[in-house]
Amino acid sequence: MKGCGLDRPVMSNAAVGRKTAWAWAVATFLGAGLLRPGPGTWASAAAALLWLAAAMGLHLGPGPLTWLTLAAAVGALAIGIPAATRVEQESGREDPGHVVIDEVAGQWIALIHSRVNLSHLLAGFLFFRLFDIVKPWPARQLEGLPAGWGIMLDDVAAGVYALLLMQALQHWIG
Repeated sequence: MKGCGLDRPVMSNAAVGRKTAWAWAVATFLGAGLLRPGPGTWASAAAALLWLAAAMGLHLGPGPLTWLTLAAAVGALAIGIPAATRVEQESGREDPGHVVIDEVAGQWIALIHSRVNLSHLLAGFLFFRLFDIVKPWPARQLEGLPAGWGIMLDDVAAGVYALLLMQALQHWIG
């Protein structure tokens, strides 16, 4: 089929150096993943501060804020899986460090039903970062899932651990 363009080899975006703009914007959380050192920490901090700004700016009660936070975490997960998969393919690296949408989803999970104050925000941030780094079972095993699933779900597990600890502390300490 000469002359119709089908005789050329198909090249991936990575092979020609192109980046899919939406995927890179999402996966790096609008560039937070490009910050050094510790891009995951920068993204978690940005997500926590964004949550605090929304919570304070919208003046939502605990119930609506819980639902909004859950919706934001689910949205980050839903768009993060395909974005992380695409960026992983285009960068040619498995679970690249600049993909931080997973930290955003995990951080927001950690803050579900959290009180809106600096001490709770800091506790949620620190607990999430701790569990994200340590990766207790089954978080470490979830990294083995393919592409964006593995990138995202280990941080979802870390977020759930942090959420459980946050809820226990809020119940017992106040």
